[in-house]
Amino acid sequence: MIRNVLDYLDIDAAKAPSKAALEDEYGCMTYSEVRSFARVIGTFVARKTGVTDKPVAVIIDRNARSVVSFFGIVYSGNFYVPVDASMPSERVSLILETLSPVMIIDARKTDKVFEGAVSYDELITEDVLKSSGEDFCSAGFIDEQLLSEIKSRMIDQAPLYSIFTSGSTGVPKGVLISHRGVLDLVWAFEEAFSFDEETVFCNQAPFDFDVSVKDIYNSLYCCGKIVIAPRKLFMSPRLLVSFLAEKKIDTLIWAVSALRIISDFKALDNAENVPALKRVMFSGEVMPAKSLNYWKKMIPSAVYVNLYGPTEITCNCTYYVIDRDFADDEKIPVGKPFVNSRVELRDEALKVITDKGVTGEICVSGICLALGYLNNKEKTDEAFVTDPFNPGYPVRMYRTGDLGFYDEDGNIVFASRRDHQIKHMGHRIELGEIETALNSISFLTISVCVYEESREKIICFYQADTECKKEIVAELSKKLPKYMWPNEYVRYDVLPLNKNGKIDRKLLRSEWEKNNG
Repeated sequence: MIRNVLDYLDIDAAKAPSKAALEDEYGCMTYSEVRSFARVIGTFVARKTGVTDKPVAVIIDRNARSVVSFFGIVYSGNFYVPVDASMPSERVSLILETLSPVMIIDARKTDKVFEGAVSYDELITEDVLKSSGEDFCSAGFIDEQLLSEIKSRMIDQAPLYSIFTSGSTGVPKGVLISHRGVLDLVWAFEEAFSFDEETVFCNQAPFDFDVSVKDIYNSLYCCGKIVIAPRKLFMSPRLLVSFLAEKKIDTLIWAVSALRIISDFKALDNAENVPALKRVMFSGEVMPAKSLNYWKKMIPSAVYVNLYGPTEITCNCTYYVIDRDFADDEKIPVGKPFVNSRVELRDEALKVITDKGVTGEICVSGICLALGYLNNKEKTDEAFVTDPFNPGYPVRMYRTGDLGFYDEDGNIVFASRRDHQIKHMGHRIELGEIETALNSISFLTISVCVYEESREKIICFYQADTECKKEIVAELSKKLPKYMWPNEYVRYDVLPLNKNGKIDRKLLRSEWEKNNG
């Protein structure tokens, strides 16, 4: 019985020990090396802490070391928490304060080790790198008996990782995900997409962003390979496309913003140079149909999939395989639930909505749900509720805060965030509807809207080569009633992104407020 995600690493290393598992800009590790190095780290953590089911922080970088550190922590019976030390120091401090980790591992290649951390190089020393086979045990690097005892006590509902997301109060929330949640995810992806050992994933998302979870564990499940794209390539879209071709990447599971970087710069105009690419999956925010249409035009042979789901439900709960053409002003459905996930629309009283075209909150039930927010019972109870319309026994349900509706084919279509619904000039307006109209305009690269309630203004922030307010208004007049037009337009050469690769609405709002008193 599979109870732990690393059961698959054990299987892979036994079946294909010399097969490439992880590749970064520094080199490549085989499945045998990944497993051995992870078990060295697991032995160290287990001996040092003497505990299980406790958090161990990993100071991450875009490297294979970070992933090996994750696996090592899991072998120790604990759960890992990726932390990006390049974040503002106050946020890092808040995360560590909430976390109270029993250990910190610095997985970066750096001479300046994070304060209080043990460096990866202290764990995977030159002696470890020179060892092989039984040498790991005879030299004391791996304690097989200790790791075996820990494994015998593991259960699939134990925590695997925690990823911190933003909190409405300014304090980050640590979403705690179980082994069973991730096992459920990879089994669902296998049923839907049939990855195999020839699959080459290109990791784009930072390891403290849950999009990366799909790369790591789908690859582990199918004995595939992950190539970690260097950060600098996302500043040079054409070089990034060349990298995809050179590494024979066939599967992208990326954030929408990363795919948009390529479409914005028309970097696929020589797309015949990416012959291996056969799956393009995206999530994280709304994909403008205009951007998708560029990808489809340049690489028509690939399968395109819209994935949906917040961090709290183990990455994704619905998917939609793009099976038709979309006009630039159409919304792309988020689709139907993955197997073993129940996804419903609920009204304000949490009654189930079944009628097509009626907007409700997207609510999710199933083993995919997170265990909750780490050390934050209040927020956990607020977001993870008991279904009031199932009196026979308690059914746990996550309220996503996202609004959606069913289209004619029964697919869920994302409408907007619940907190993006505004009351303006006497009308209830979804900011997402305005953004869909804006993002269909050919001369705009991308745009977002925020509502300044105190001044009753809808503000449009847009990315374009030149100022074009009059032209935007002219286009919107064909698409939206006047009461839905933004009141102000602010142009950017490039809209700012937050650390998760989404457009940073909070920063845009604060900059606007600063410039407008």
